[in-house]
This record gives sequence, C-alpha cells and structure tokens, in this order.
Amino acid sequence: MKYQSQKVAQAYFICAMALFAIQVLGGLLAGWVYVSPNFLSELLPFNIIRMLHTNALIVWLLLGFFGAAYFLIPEESEREIYSVKLAYLQLAILMIGTLGAVGSYLVGIHGGREFLEQPLWVKFGILVAALIFLFNVSMTVLAGNKTAITNVLLMGLWLLSLLWIFAFINPENLSLDKMYWWFVVHLWVEATWELVMAAILAFLLLKLTGVDREVVEKWLYVIVATALFSGILGTGHHFYWIGLPGYWQWVGSIFSTFEVIPFFLMMSFAFVMVWKGRKNHPNKAALLWSLGSSTVAFFGAGVWGFLHTLHGVNFYSHGTQITAAHGHLSFYGAYVALNLAIFTYAMPMLRGRSPYNQVLNMASFWLMTGGMAFMTFVLTFAGTIQTHMQRVIGDYYMDVQDSLSIFYLMRFGAGAAVVIGALLFIYALLVVRKDEVIAPGPSHKASTVAGE
Repeated sequence: MKYQSQKVAQAYFICAMALFAIQVLGGLLAGWVYVSPNFLSELLPFNIIRMLHTNALIVWLLLGFFGAAYFLIPEESEREIYSVKLAYLQLAILMIGTLGAVGSYLVGIHGGREFLEQPLWVKFGILVAALIFLFNVSMTVLAGNKTAITNVLLMGLWLLSLLWIFAFINPENLSLDKMYWWFVVHLWVEATWELVMAAILAFLLLKLTGVDREVVEKWLYVIVATALFSGILGTGHHFYWIGLPGYWQWVGSIFSTFEVIPFFLMMSFAFVMVWKGRKNHPNKAALLWSLGSSTVAFFGAGVWGFLHTLHGVNFYSHGTQITAAHGHLSFYGAYVALNLAIFTYAMPMLRGRSPYNQVLNMASFWLMTGGMAFMTFVLTFAGTIQTHMQRVIGDYYMDVQDSLSIFYLMRFGAGAAVVIGALLFIYALLVVRKDEVIAPGPSHKASTVAGE
C-alpha cells in the first residue's frame, strides 16, 4: 500500500461484505418463499424480504464502488485522499441510512417504488453522502495526476450521484413516474455503472498484467463511448408498455441491441490484456475474479439481455422469470464479481499481508458462479414455460406458478450454492493464518510482498 489514506477503503469493503452476506441470505429466504409461499407470511411478508434483498444489493455495491475509488484514486493521482475524515463521515451516513431503511421496512414504512423504497430522510442522507464523496474525490484528483482511469471513474460516479435526484421525483401520472424511475434504475446499471466497472477493471488489469497504460487507456475510452452511446437511448426498452409514445419500441429495440457491444469489449479487453501481459502477479484469485466478472457480465447483461429486449419478444416475456434470469446473472457478473475482484486484490495490501487463502477464494468463485449460472438456466426455462402458458395460452397466473414449482425448488438449491460461496469468500478474505502476516517494516516493502 503506497498511501496511508487508502486504509479508509478497508472500512468500506468490510461494511460492503457484511451487507453482501445479508443480501444473499435474504435472497435465499425469498427463494424458499417461492417453494413454500406461506413461509413467514405473517411475520415477514415476501415484499419486505424482497426489499431487503434488493436494497442490500444496491447499497453494498455502492459501498464497494466508493471503497474502490478511495483505494485506487490515491495511486492514480499520486497523492493522499483530500480528507479521510470526510470519507469516514460519508460511510457513517450511509450505514445509518441503511439501518434506518431496514428498520422502516420491518415495520411496514416504505415508499412503495421498487428499489427506491427508502424513506425520504434516508434518500436525503444518501444524497448528502454522495455530495461528500464527489467533493472528496474530485478535490483529490484535481490536485494530483490525471489519468484515463480516474477520468472515467469520476465521470461514472458523478453521473450516478446526480441521477439519484430523480429518486425524489414522484409524479401522480404513472407513466411519468415510471419514466423518471427508469432514469435512476436503468441509467445506473446500464450506463453510469458501466463506466465505473470499466475504470475499476482497467485498474485491476493494469496492476495484475503489467500491460502498458497506453494500451489500457485506448480500450477504456472505446468501451466508455459504446456504453454511453447504447445505454442512454437503450433506456427505451423499459418504455414499451408504460404509456409512452410508440416510437420508443423502435428506439429501445435498436439501441438495446448495441448494449451487447460494451460488455463484449470488456470481456475481450480483459482476455487480451492477460494475453499481452508480462507480469506474473501472485494474486491469482484477483485475476480469476476480474476475468470472471467480464465474462459473466457479457453473458448476463449482454446475451441474456438481448434475448428479450426486442419489443416483439418483450411483449410476451415482460415481467416473467426470464427477466429474473437476466437480472440475476447480469448483476452478478457486471458488479458483484467486479467488487469481489477489487476486494480480493486490495484487502491483502490494506491489511499488510500477502495474497492469502487463494484456493478457498477461487473455490468460492466457482461455487458462486456455478450456482448463479444454474439459477439462470433454471429461471430461463421457467420463464419460457411461463410465457407460453400465461401469455400465449392464457392460463391463470397462479395455475402457472404451481406448474413451475420444480424450477423454483432447483432455483433454491442454486441459491444455496451461491450463499455457501459468498460465506466462503468472506471467510477466505477476512480470516488469515498467522504465518501470512507481513512483518512490520517500510511501507514500500510491505506493498512489494503483498504483490503491488
């Protein structure tokens, strides 16, 4: 670790992993409700379980992004973070807001808008935390060295923070409400978060492969251009059936097909960098997560997204288990695996240790990735049957759900594998043998041993 202020990232990563554990356990609980619909129905209704699952996902991914920024920006800018105290204040606000939101959900207080259910005071808290973050990292970058990685990362983080303003807009007109709602949800995960993903992935591959920075930067700018070109107008595939003008069916279909391109480029970028790399980095687990993230993101966000993005197909498949299959695999590949990659790379250095428990870490990768892949196939088959029975033949919704029970049981088994993998990952990253601790010494020596 080169800069002392990078230590703040460790607190973000630990909080993120705690919420990660809650998120996957909540998902497993929700999966069992599909198998046994009345399970905990009086004590903890399904809609509350789902809120906890999805909100924990969003918050821990954001904590991972913020922590990654606090870790890599000092190295890229070649200076300490502008204010470590502000970074810890931001984390405290986010965690208090998270606990407040969870407490509200458990007593039935929520906004009712999917993913944006947080009470108003929590939304304001998130906005304040985002402004603190933007000020802190922008002042750091402005006073230091500017690189393509920091430029793209800041662009993505500024845009995702500013788009949060649409979370406060809730018109009475339902069509307008859903339009502004998608400005947050879609333009986060299919536009601005892609910039963050590309920047973090570029930083990891730069460190892990030793490829020249100029090569990385050229790829990075191409990926960013295609992500914004396709992602912004690609929002139209969410406008098909919410009362907006019919031309969105064409705009959404055409530009959504282009959304495959940035994810294909990211996958190609990762493998080409490893192929061209001349560095035998000791942290093999971080490299596995980096390659896995870009590959699974291509299939989850790219291929599975394309499967039902054309309006002629979406007319039948919209809101079925096909949507759930795409959502799970894309989130896991694009953002979950990426965060786990930066955690795997950074935590040994932040804790003054060499890359450790790599076999367990890589085992967790295969458990989670295998479980998520099986879950995706199961939900895809279930969604295909659901589409035909419910949307083509016209069978009743609950009759169709009864017919899908075997798929929901298999989905629960896949979810159990993901949970075991997640808990194994946390154990591998936080529990370390005594002989793996680096002896006290100069910081440059410690970072060398840690594989920097």
